Amino acid sequence: MGKVFSAAIIGCGNRGAETYGALFAQSDGKFSVAALCDSDPVRLKKYGERFGVPTENRFGDEESFLREKRADLLVIATMDRDHVHQCLAGLALGYDVLLEKPIASDRKSCEKLLAAQKASGRQVFVCHVLRYAPAFVKVSELLAQKRIGRLVAIQALEQVAYWHQAHSYVRGNWRREEETAPMILAKCCHDLDLLQFYARSRCESLTSVGDLTYFLADNAPEGCARRCTECAFRRTCPYSAERIYLDRWEEEGKPERAWPYTQVTNVCPLTRAALEEALANGPYGRCVFFCDNDVVDHQLTQMVFENGVKATLVMTAFTANGGRIMTFFGTDGEIVLNEEKDEILVKPFGAQAERISISSLGIGGYGHGGGDVGLVETLYRVLCGEISAETSLEASVESHLMAICAEESRLKGGARIAVHGKKE
Repeated sequence: MGKVFSAAIIGCGNRGAETYGALFAQSDGKFSVAALCDSDPVRLKKYGERFGVPTENRFGDEESFLREKRADLLVIATMDRDHVHQCLAGLALGYDVLLEKPIASDRKSCEKLLAAQKASGRQVFVCHVLRYAPAFVKVSELLAQKRIGRLVAIQALEQVAYWHQAHSYVRGNWRREEETAPMILAKCCHDLDLLQFYARSRCESLTSVGDLTYFLADNAPEGCARRCTECAFRRTCPYSAERIYLDRWEEEGKPERAWPYTQVTNVCPLTRAALEEALANGPYGRCVFFCDNDVVDHQLTQMVFENGVKATLVMTAFTANGGRIMTFFGTDGEIVLNEEKDEILVKPFGAQAERISISSLGIGGYGHGGGDVGLVETLYRVLCGEISAETSLEASVESHLMAICAEESRLKGGARIAVHGKKE
């Protein structure tokens, strides 16, 4: 049997516990969960019991948890603002780190963290999970094979989806920039990471525009209530919490454990009564027009890479469905990746197009098109010393700098910003 790596998880939410903790628990002995930390005692008890973590290894505060090294690997899946100081503490204790993105929301913090990682000699593996999803890996292979000749430009659409915007960026944890990060970083560092990965180049400069235009009190329907359960429009408003959480949960077969419902309530297994109670009293039952959100609901970014490749990224809440659509324009053809249509189209000029079904590429379980599973499998090989981390901290800083510069550009009315220092 191969080496077993123990993991200490801080942040027992959807990513830390429901994703990585669950994948570790079913990893055929490759990983074990040794310690947990979360400020919510209900979550701590629930996941402690689920993963078999002794009560003495369950911590309600990070100070006690980070007092000493408790495992081989530290998993940081807390709120964005906590990532830097927790990662610095983990490196100082001698942990290798699995770090949820975004790693940091400003350039100085990125540089500080990178310097600490290099000095420690430990590894920081960043959760850019789409790099490990079969569909996105396939596109990389097609580009490397020159199936469309030389890549000239990329057009990317991040369909946030109306209900996901309401859940995460209006009612949820990522609704306020001061508490998390700019939305272009919180939602699209995946996309920016992929764009520079596909371009095979650093980004030279970019421009960006965007605003919060709709989820504001001025746009509230006349006569609506502050909570969806008390509102006359609860059965007709597309953003109704009843429709998003109760109707969808029932339509999906009343799963005992599934996102986003596990963020709405800690009750497990999920029940309608628990969801109803949470909507009546918790943050996810608020009217989307009367929340304290301030992040954008759409943003458009244009990029120029150092090797001449150009790219555009549209991030918008106003789509019926989620999923990324990316079009790659080459000198000899096009490639279109469309998650919503479950397909990759390879369209060589003057020849028959080839359709590749995304679902046929071996995707299995969990989120991000199979990327979560792929990330954990790759993580094990990295820790065993078999391969180098493709989403190392050093590699991941590039997409963060792009997002930081995009937000700077947006705040400056779309000014051109040089990503690596030289003023435009």
